[in-house]
Amino acid sequence: MLRKRLAEKRRELGFLLKMMEPNPEMVAVVLHQAFRFRNPVVMDHLVAQDADELPEWHSFSDTIDVAAWAGEIVQTILEEPLGEWFMTIAGALEYMHHKPLTAAERAQVEDNEEDGQQDRDAVRNERHEDNHTEDHDEEESEARAQEDAGNDWMVEQGFDRKD
Repeated sequence: MLRKRLAEKRRELGFLLKMMEPNPEMVAVVLHQAFRFRNPVVMDHLVAQDADELPEWHSFSDTIDVAAWAGEIVQTILEEPLGEWFMTIAGALEYMHHKPLTAAERAQVEDNEEDGQQDRDAVRNERHEDNHTEDHDEEESEARAQEDAGNDWMVEQGFDRKD
């Protein structure tokens, strides 16, 4: 199902490009699973930057392998006025999606949840309380933590929280 939805989004690239500036996270899905990061240090540095300090795509793209199927999509995006900026955002989002959280990042996410996200978690827990295994719960918790970390990063870049 995911592959089908991603293929649909990729076919809608022309329309999605109009949303590139106000909602880059909505457009970035077209590049889901398109990158292989060869230098995590470079990406860790990138995601630690403030919004006004983000590097241009061309300054670090040589550390990223782009899947063959995504080459044309990347070229189309780079032809846009905000293409370099968007590719930086998309690369950062994809990197954070695949990167395991460190113990410090997990602690920060847990602190954020304690500071006002208990209600949302309580609702999720009620919905998923049935007979899940511990492994499934751990995977779900990790996915939620990564999603929260990505949302936090987008807020730091000046975007509204998408909760």
